[in-house]
Amino acid sequence: MSVLTRDEAQTRAKLLDVHRYTIDLDLTTGDETFDSRTVIRFTARTDGDTFVELKPAELRSVTLDGQPLDPDSLDAERLPLKNLTAGEHELRIDAAMRYSRTGEGMHRFTDPTDGETYVYSNLCMDDAPRVFPAFDQPDLKAVFELTVQAPENWTVLANGIAEHLGEGRWRTAPTPLISTYLVAAAAGPYHSVTTEHRGLPFGLHCRRSLAPYLDADADELFEVTKQCYDRYHEKFEEPYPFDSYDQAFVPEFNAGAMENPGLVTFRDEFVFRSAVTDTERQTRAMVIAHEMAHMWFGDLVTLRWWDDIWLNESFAEYMGYQTCAEATRFADTWTDFGVARKAWGYEADQRPSTHPVAPDPELVPDTASAMLNFDGISYAKGASALRQLVAWLGEKDFLAGINTHFARHRFANATLADFIDSLASSTERDVHAWAETWLRTTGVDTLKPEVTRGDEGVHTLRVEHRGSRPHRIAVGLYDQDVTDEDRRLVLRERLDLDIPQSAPQPIGKRPALLLLNDGDLSYAKVRFDAGSFDTVRASLSGLPDPLTRAVVWNALRDSVRDGELAPTAYLEAARTHLPHETDLAVVQGVLAFAAVQVAGRYVTAEERPAALTTLTGLCRDLIRRTEDGDNPGLRLIAVRHFIDVAAHPDTIAAWLADGTVPGGPELDPELRWRVLARLAVLDATDETAIAAELDRDPSATGQEGATRCRAALPDAAAKRTAWEAMFARDDLSNYLFIATAQGFWQPEQAELLQEYVPRYFEDAVALAARRGPAIADAAGRWAFPAHAVDADTLSHGERCLRDAEPIPALRRKLADQLDDLARALRVREA
Repeated sequence: MSVLTRDEAQTRAKLLDVHRYTIDLDLTTGDETFDSRTVIRFTARTDGDTFVELKPAELRSVTLDGQPLDPDSLDAERLPLKNLTAGEHELRIDAAMRYSRTGEGMHRFTDPTDGETYVYSNLCMDDAPRVFPAFDQPDLKAVFELTVQAPENWTVLANGIAEHLGEGRWRTAPTPLISTYLVAAAAGPYHSVTTEHRGLPFGLHCRRSLAPYLDADADELFEVTKQCYDRYHEKFEEPYPFDSYDQAFVPEFNAGAMENPGLVTFRDEFVFRSAVTDTERQTRAMVIAHEMAHMWFGDLVTLRWWDDIWLNESFAEYMGYQTCAEATRFADTWTDFGVARKAWGYEADQRPSTHPVAPDPELVPDTASAMLNFDGISYAKGASALRQLVAWLGEKDFLAGINTHFARHRFANATLADFIDSLASSTERDVHAWAETWLRTTGVDTLKPEVTRGDEGVHTLRVEHRGSRPHRIAVGLYDQDVTDEDRRLVLRERLDLDIPQSAPQPIGKRPALLLLNDGDLSYAKVRFDAGSFDTVRASLSGLPDPLTRAVVWNALRDSVRDGELAPTAYLEAARTHLPHETDLAVVQGVLAFAAVQVAGRYVTAEERPAALTTLTGLCRDLIRRTEDGDNPGLRLIAVRHFIDVAAHPDTIAAWLADGTVPGGPELDPELRWRVLARLAVLDATDETAIAAELDRDPSATGQEGATRCRAALPDAAAKRTAWEAMFARDDLSNYLFIATAQGFWQPEQAELLQEYVPRYFEDAVALAARRGPAIADAAGRWAFPAHAVDADTLSHGERCLRDAEPIPALRRKLADQLDDLARALRVREA
């Protein structure tokens, strides 16, 4: 499998100036391949040799400046172009390309609901050559013009406005200068909803079988899109740079979304078939805002090489949350970021595989290593760093620097140095020094308060700072409301504090709770003094602001992970305070950590039943609290988690038989499959029931649900069939592979699964080598035996990393999983 090195990219960028790709795709040639005919016009600045990347099923012909080249010269997915002379050139290539079932290149999907077929491209970061020959690196931008032959009843979507010429022939408007990985096309009998905003055509697109669900949410989707579009035009001086804005919800998509200019692709789970919480709608709105931010930062101005992934992702992550909070009805997005997204960054930054937000170029020598950095550091930590930068710099100066950056590098490429220079031009602060301490370093700082009583009862605060970064934080001083029997806390004062401190900070009388990083503007783990911790245990739910409560829950979470707080103490805090919580993101985040990490990994097998009993009781309390119907989102979260942690089948089996939870909600497809999956784990259902449910819901989601249930059955034959489907055959799509893996490993079935633990480390390596990075990533993330928290599993994994030579995508996932496993063992020992 060929990878492009940074040195090769720099050499090629010095030699070539690429002008235009004219691409003709024929999607009518069968189920396995499509035809791709491409003309590339480029200039060589000097005489020299280079190559173009191509991953064909069949390479039919190649001509350079009218002269044929030998197709057999293609080697390791590279076609050499030798003895180029200085001046203009024209390369013509005719090839058949393979459709993908792994979400890479041109993905093909047939909807089991109605038999309709859909295709879409996903080319990030080095998959353009799966669709057309390309000088595939981000700093060789060009104009792209597509023509597509498709079945007559299909719609074709692309970066530019597509015109139907008749008889299934489509032509798209030429793009401005964009990078190869941003080229996009989608085709099929898509259902479309369109409108216009500020003279620009907007479109929403999905599979026909999802049409009723898209139509139901179209007003909300368009409202969020327009609100974000308008807000970005208030922030950015550069207008939206493309000719249309389509959002296509596509099947079996590997990421959350992809920022293709003018044609953003989303995983079609964002077209909600079943009931969802308002937090899930908020997440969808944030993703819309995130991808739209990329139109400027990523598409208009693009990284030069993949060491600057963070320039794309951190900016879009920050802008997505901030703009969603400013412009839409979802005003509390930063609470969800703090509870869910930021934890992703903290976890990634404490593993051996951590890296700086902006790594040195030498640490990203090729595309394979670059792909590994699409992680919690490039997204969540980077966004946290930018939020801290805005707090330190001020939003006015920050946006002035951003607009300078757009003006200097529009339709071109830029680096970290360019970005920092643009910011520095708008402020007298030393942005370069800030970048060195925040973007070029690794790890998470820890902040702990030390409160000292002085003369006349006046207390002072000094913050113990483990780490190297400067921080500007808020310190919340909270007093107990003595008139409130529910032990409500009242904010006395919120102090701004720069760390490191120049002197201790006077705080007056000692507060009941002193909270560092109140408001969550910085990126650091925080601890409590002894008195504040006692207050947290008694009165956490009495804090007035959900973001403040999120900071406290994160501190408890970090303390559990670091072995400083017993997992059972976290469960006790959840049992005490979550029944009083009103913020859905907080409830969801705390329950998820409690169920997956605490009950699933941090307590022993002997302690797990008690942990599940605690969580079941907690969820039952939340269900009782919401019987009046005033908070359906909270009730839905509680019902979902009750199902997931049920240790006995009777209650949830009755829900399934009745088709409803008493008092609601009715069991929609998502809840029915969730119940059936848990019943499968508990040996309380069988293949007959699974097949009947699939007859009831034959959709793609139903296929995944049935696959998950079958893999979860505690039966030796079912486990053997699931294992062979994952590791012995290569016909599972990316989503069906994940569904199988999700069902396979279950803590309740540890004895039955024991033989598969050592097999995993051998079979996963072979699978990744055969099927490539997308399946390797899925195998490392979902098919890893995470329940097997013991020294033997750790030993098997370490031996695999040392001796088996897994491909980079799998190696990184395994290294991270093994570090998490070692952490779980330390937590148990502590």
